[in-house]
Amino acid sequence: MSGEDGTRDGGAPGGAGPEQLALVREAVRKAEVPRAKPRTWRGAALAKELPVARVLVDKGVLHLDRYFDYAVPEELDEVARPGVRVRVRFGAGGRNVRQGRREGGSLIDGFLVERVAESDYPGALAALAQVVSPEPVLGPELLGLARAVADRYAGSLADVLQLAVPPRHARAEAAETGEPPPPPAAPEPGSWLRYGRGEGFLRALADGGSPRAVWTALPGPEWAEEIARAVEATLASGRGALVVVPAGRPATRVDEALGELLGEGRHALLTADAGQERRYREWLAVRRGAVRAVVGTRAAMFAPVRDLGLVVVWDDGDAAHSDDNAPFPHVREVLELRATRDKCAFLLGGWTCTVEAAQLVESGWAAPIVAGREQVRAAAPLVRTVGDGDLARDEAARAARLPSLAWQVARDGLRDGPVLVQVPRRGYVPRMACARCREPARCRHCAGPLEARDGAGALVCGWCGRDEAGWHCPECGGHRLRAQVVGARRTAEELGRAFPAVPVRTSGREHVLDTVPGSPALVVSTPGAEPVAEGGYAAALLLDGWAMLGRPDLRAGEDALRRWIGAAALVRNQGAGGTVVVVAEPTLRPVQALVRWDPVGHAVRELAERAELGFPPVSRMAAVSGAAESVSDFLGAVELPSDAEVLGPVPMAVPPSGAGAAAGAEAGRARRTGVPPTGERWERALIRVPPGSGAALAAALKTAQAARMARGVSESARVRIRVDPPDIG
Repeated sequence: MSGEDGTRDGGAPGGAGPEQLALVREAVRKAEVPRAKPRTWRGAALAKELPVARVLVDKGVLHLDRYFDYAVPEELDEVARPGVRVRVRFGAGGRNVRQGRREGGSLIDGFLVERVAESDYPGALAALAQVVSPEPVLGPELLGLARAVADRYAGSLADVLQLAVPPRHARAEAAETGEPPPPPAAPEPGSWLRYGRGEGFLRALADGGSPRAVWTALPGPEWAEEIARAVEATLASGRGALVVVPAGRPATRVDEALGELLGEGRHALLTADAGQERRYREWLAVRRGAVRAVVGTRAAMFAPVRDLGLVVVWDDGDAAHSDDNAPFPHVREVLELRATRDKCAFLLGGWTCTVEAAQLVESGWAAPIVAGREQVRAAAPLVRTVGDGDLARDEAARAARLPSLAWQVARDGLRDGPVLVQVPRRGYVPRMACARCREPARCRHCAGPLEARDGAGALVCGWCGRDEAGWHCPECGGHRLRAQVVGARRTAEELGRAFPAVPVRTSGREHVLDTVPGSPALVVSTPGAEPVAEGGYAAALLLDGWAMLGRPDLRAGEDALRRWIGAAALVRNQGAGGTVVVVAEPTLRPVQALVRWDPVGHAVRELAERAELGFPPVSRMAAVSGAAESVSDFLGAVELPSDAEVLGPVPMAVPPSGAGAAAGAEAGRARRTGVPPTGERWERALIRVPPGSGAALAAALKTAQAARMARGVSESARVRIRVDPPDIG
């Protein structure tokens, strides 16, 4: 027989008998501090002071959006400080308790929020399993901001902190950080003198003030240097500054401008392109106070800058400023919260003006910084239009890709510089239609749009990926097709044949150019991917304007104007011969705003119309989407504010090509957040409340969603909530 210790016939290893082993076990039991077992700490003594740790577990579900209490073993007392990363056991239940300590459950990451003397929980506490790192990455300012963002967007604190705190990298954490450099001298106003209130804004920053402004920048490359001067003025007052831009290319331009003004090592660049180690090292330098100025992309909006004195957001209308992960915060709104909480300066800048920016000015929360009309005329290119009437009279336009005016402007511009050609879609011929009756070409299997993926003429469905052979129009019986929207690659091929001696470069999603030489060339680009030309473009052609204006979305006109001005701002000014041709109906409001270079006036008129209709940003709105039955159940259970209005639900539009996990060429691509799974039909309801009820709406939605998740609804029955959705149709 085997004994309890695993020996035969009651014997013991090394000649020790059963009586000796029993004495050893008894001595261990009676020891004042038994040897603790790692990650369970069974029987270990607790910290003598503040033995309870409140931990935010990284679960990210609404019904667990609270702190959980854990016991602090004495061995972890020194390193278990508020703000550190910890690991805890979660989900064991109250039945698995040994020696007064709860055990079991899976290990999960979390943040230690605070230490307290007693717990409100009456049962046994589990112990902290591990302090991952003694680095306190979650300070009280960042915790408070994350909680405010979670409440505003009806989300969980853990989800916000996943966006706010970068993943740990041990080597970066072990690197030493130097002392912060002394404040620089206040800068000269430079090109800020072009704006009526520009010099005063800089002076207020340097004097320690906290002005709030909406800045409409003049076209040209000076915007990055102007932001850098605002940062330098803030540093001169002994405070920190934070700049958030929509993408890596503008971040690089601001980074270079800051390097020229401040010198090396005085600011941090926080972008995803930097890699995990470098980004975490830069982030730690900011948190430790060694660096007081930050420029970065979306996640940098949470950067823990010491003594924050200025927050800047550039081009707030760019979709990249809205996070695609729950709870979907927007950079502009988060930086508004930071400006209010930290009582710091706020600068919202761009070549255009969004409706939200116009509302900040109209409400008096921010002051406008704009240039006079003479300055605008001197800096902007000449803008010419080609409308439907011009196209009908233009023989060349019916047979070729370019209207005669655009052809002539491109030919003249190529004599002394590059010419930019903006097309609204990438690819070859993204959409096809009947050449006789203009009826869109649809797939026979799923009614999806047919696309020409290459020059061979083969048709492929943009939804299901099936090849389509032998197509004919169901309306008129025609067999000939025409391009509804011609893509960037097809445009580049046609222009290459038209100008055989001129190099043609393309810039789009697959390959984005940063800069191009100042020599003659045709640069075909999709919106937002336009490279900067040395010395500026000689001309720009903005093609298929109707495609952007015709989108069924409330922001179609605003977004089209922003993309047009973003491209036209790269063109030389009118005095240097810069010319822009836009192919769109000249009577439309966005086109007129481009011709006059008056984005502020366009935003003000849009805001007035939104106010009449009760649409955002005048009202607050939330979107609830999911399966029809799930949306109906949610709307029946949620206790909305009395002044809430429910619009819908209505069926959601089927996603365009590439938005879901489509078959064929798009197979394997991850499904975009908020897009229905392949084969499912979702509905969406919009909930609208007047100003002042936004917080109540978010709280009601969060409570109802938490209750559903606590009941354990299936994945397919869950609904998706997005407060302030960027696209509302």
